[in-house]
Amino acid sequence: MSNDLRTRGFHHVTMVSTDARRTLAFYGDLLGLGLVKKTVNFDDPGAYHLYFGDDTGSPGSILTFFEWPNAHPGRWGVGGVHHIALGVSTPEAQLKWKRRLEDAGVAVNGPLDRGYFRSLYFKDPDGQIIEIATRGPGYAIDEAADALGRSLITQPDERMPDGRDTVAIQTMTHPDPVPVVTPDMRLEGVHHVSAITDDLARAGDFYEQALGLRLVKQTFNQDDGKTKHFFWAAYEDGVVEPNSSMTLFGWEGSTYASRVGAGQTHHVAFRAADRDQQDAWREHLLSIGLDVSPVMDRSYFESIYFRAPDGLLVEIATDGPGFAVDEPVESLGESLKLPSWLEPQRERIESTLVALP
Repeated sequence: MSNDLRTRGFHHVTMVSTDARRTLAFYGDLLGLGLVKKTVNFDDPGAYHLYFGDDTGSPGSILTFFEWPNAHPGRWGVGGVHHIALGVSTPEAQLKWKRRLEDAGVAVNGPLDRGYFRSLYFKDPDGQIIEIATRGPGYAIDEAADALGRSLITQPDERMPDGRDTVAIQTMTHPDPVPVVTPDMRLEGVHHVSAITDDLARAGDFYEQALGLRLVKQTFNQDDGKTKHFFWAAYEDGVVEPNSSMTLFGWEGSTYASRVGAGQTHHVAFRAADRDQQDAWREHLLSIGLDVSPVMDRSYFESIYFRAPDGLLVEIATDGPGFAVDEPVESLGESLKLPSWLEPQRERIESTLVALP
């Protein structure tokens, strides 16, 4: 594959919510993410589509939510996402998150030593599993940085369930309440996405051929020690790009399929630099036999969609034009924004939506 068609990482991840107000309180007020766009699902204008991210909604920082009030609970399984990890700089900041979440009544598991990072797990109000993962120490702790992913790594006993000090993990926290998100706690976008596949070899071929990702770690699920857990990322010259790690649990031959619904990921989007690159990418994807959608105008980026062999819906989205195309950066997310073709229906659309704070 041409270097021009190697994605730099995630653009955004889109999930399903049943209550936009509750989602805004959880991800905005509790997790401190900025609401960078308040709009509707362009394919279903009667439903909110909320975008959260950093101050400008830069690619890799974005979580988005379709509000489907009557959605049945989703489930993870083959072709779906098990959890989404958000990055944080240090273990100390991670402990602040544990204290803040538990004080808010959110059940938290961890921090767990995953070797390559430390992990804290909890669920959002709809049941989506969220992880907060530390920036390091990184994938080169057990392989050379310029030779990642070449060996199947068995994890040491202390990282496995029988080797953990569960009492120490449960009691480990920040000593003081954390009433506000401090600068060191800032969440650094999508650290990784962990999905489930029924064929790791086939999935690896797909992510490498379709997106230019490279295998950077072969290991096992550290919660059972048996399930293979492989990592792909944007990786060049010994450097793994941040916000780019796609990890897969291998449920070889499983027929337990995921189900889209509340608390489950709808799709995962990767980055294209611009429309020219996206057009080239679409031609490439068609050439390797994938069924790819036409380019769709999403106002803030342009999108194409296709499915991984296990069924996961994948998007390639352009970096631009960005979220400031229809409102100033300093007031992102304050007003309901509609694309030009829906603007004549504004009064009707607004009447169907619950007002947000």
